[in-house]
Amino acid sequence: IQENKDLGHIIQWIVPNSQKNRMEPILMQIEPGGTSKPDDPHDGEEFGYVISGIVFLHLGNECYRVKKGESFYFKPSLVHYISNKSSFHATIIWVSSPPSF
Repeated sequence: IQENKDLGHIIQWIVPNSQKNRMEPILMQIEPGGTSKPDDPHDGEEFGYVISGIVFLHLGNECYRVKKGESFYFKPSLVHYISNKSSFHATIIWVSSPPSF
Protein backbone atom coordinates (compact mmCIF):
# COMPACT_ATOMS: atom_id res chain seq x y z
CA ILE A 1 0.00 0.00 0.00
CA GLN A 2 1.28 3.44 -0.94
CA GLU A 3 -0.27 6.50 0.65
CA ASN A 4 0.26 10.01 -0.71
CA LYS A 5 -1.15 12.43 1.87
CA ASP A 6 -0.15 15.50 -0.19
CA LEU A 7 -2.29 14.41 -3.15
CA GLY A 8 -4.93 12.68 -1.03
CA HIS A 9 -4.89 9.14 -2.36
CA ILE A 10 -3.97 5.58 -1.42
CA ILE A 11 -2.80 2.97 -3.94
CA GLN A 12 -3.06 -0.74 -3.29
CA TRP A 13 -1.62 -3.19 -5.82
CA ILE A 14 -4.16 -5.87 -6.77
CA VAL A 15 -1.39 -8.08 -8.21
CA PRO A 16 1.76 -7.95 -6.05
CA ASN A 17 4.91 -6.95 -7.97
CA SER A 18 2.88 -6.22 -11.09
CA GLN A 19 5.29 -3.43 -12.04
CA LYS A 20 7.39 -6.11 -13.80
CA ASN A 21 4.43 -7.23 -15.97
CA ARG A 22 2.89 -5.68 -19.09
CA MET A 23 -0.03 -4.23 -17.16
CA GLU A 24 -0.44 -3.00 -13.62
CA PRO A 25 -3.87 -3.18 -11.95
CA ILE A 26 -4.30 -1.06 -8.83
CA LEU A 27 -7.06 -0.14 -6.43
CA MET A 28 -7.00 3.62 -5.78
CA GLN A 29 -8.89 5.42 -3.04
CA ILE A 30 -9.13 9.17 -3.53
CA GLU A 31 -10.14 11.47 -0.70
CA PRO A 32 -12.49 14.42 -1.29
CA GLY A 33 -10.41 17.06 -3.06
CA GLY A 34 -7.65 14.53 -3.81
CA THR A 35 -5.96 13.66 -7.10
CA SER A 36 -3.71 11.06 -8.62
CA LYS A 37 -0.24 12.19 -9.65
CA PRO A 38 -0.32 13.76 -13.13
CA ASP A 39 1.30 11.40 -15.64
CA ASP A 40 3.08 12.59 -18.78
CA PRO A 41 2.18 11.15 -22.19
CA HIS A 42 3.53 7.65 -22.80
CA ASP A 43 2.96 4.56 -24.92
CA GLY A 44 0.37 2.04 -23.84
CA GLU A 45 -3.24 2.02 -22.70
CA GLU A 46 -5.16 2.84 -19.52
CA PHE A 47 -8.44 1.50 -18.18
CA GLY A 48 -10.41 2.42 -15.08
CA TYR A 49 -13.63 1.36 -13.36
CA VAL A 50 -15.26 3.46 -10.64
CA ILE A 51 -16.32 1.23 -7.73
CA SER A 52 -17.69 4.06 -5.60
CA GLY A 53 -18.06 7.82 -5.80
CA ILE A 54 -17.46 10.16 -8.71
CA VAL A 55 -14.11 11.06 -10.26
CA PHE A 56 -12.99 13.37 -13.03
CA LEU A 57 -10.62 12.05 -15.69
CA HIS A 58 -8.35 14.82 -16.95
CA LEU A 59 -6.87 14.26 -20.43
CA GLY A 60 -4.88 17.27 -21.54
CA ASN A 61 -7.34 20.20 -21.51
CA GLU A 62 -10.44 17.95 -21.40
CA CYS A 63 -12.20 16.73 -18.24
CA TYR A 64 -14.69 13.85 -18.08
CA ARG A 65 -17.00 12.97 -15.17
CA VAL A 66 -17.00 9.23 -14.38
CA LYS A 67 -19.38 7.89 -11.71
CA LYS A 68 -19.90 4.62 -9.85
CA GLY A 69 -20.42 1.72 -12.27
CA GLU A 70 -18.84 3.55 -15.22
CA SER A 71 -15.45 2.97 -16.81
CA PHE A 72 -12.88 4.81 -18.91
CA TYR A 73 -10.34 3.65 -21.47
CA PHE A 74 -7.77 5.77 -23.30
CA LYS A 75 -4.38 5.85 -24.95
CA PRO A 76 -2.22 8.10 -22.75
CA SER A 77 -1.03 10.51 -25.45
CA LEU A 78 -1.72 13.56 -23.22
CA VAL A 79 -0.94 14.51 -19.62
CA HIS A 80 -3.57 12.67 -17.57
CA TYR A 81 -4.77 12.25 -13.99
CA ILE A 82 -7.86 11.59 -11.87
CA SER A 83 -9.41 14.02 -9.37
CA ASN A 84 -12.19 13.80 -6.80
CA LYS A 85 -14.08 17.10 -6.60
CA SER A 86 -16.88 15.70 -4.43
CA SER A 87 -17.22 15.60 -0.65
CA PHE A 88 -17.16 11.76 -0.61
CA HIS A 89 -14.34 9.23 -1.01
CA ALA A 90 -14.01 7.59 -4.42
CA THR A 91 -12.56 4.16 -5.19
CA ILE A 92 -11.42 3.02 -8.62
CA ILE A 93 -9.69 0.09 -10.23
CA TRP A 94 -7.08 1.46 -12.59
CA VAL A 95 -5.08 -0.67 -15.02
CA SER A 96 -2.06 0.87 -16.71
CA SER A 97 -0.06 -0.68 -19.52
CA PRO A 98 2.86 -0.43 -19.29
CA PRO A 99 3.07 -0.12 -15.49
CA SER A 100 3.34 3.47 -14.26
CA PHE A 101 2.53 3.44 -10.52
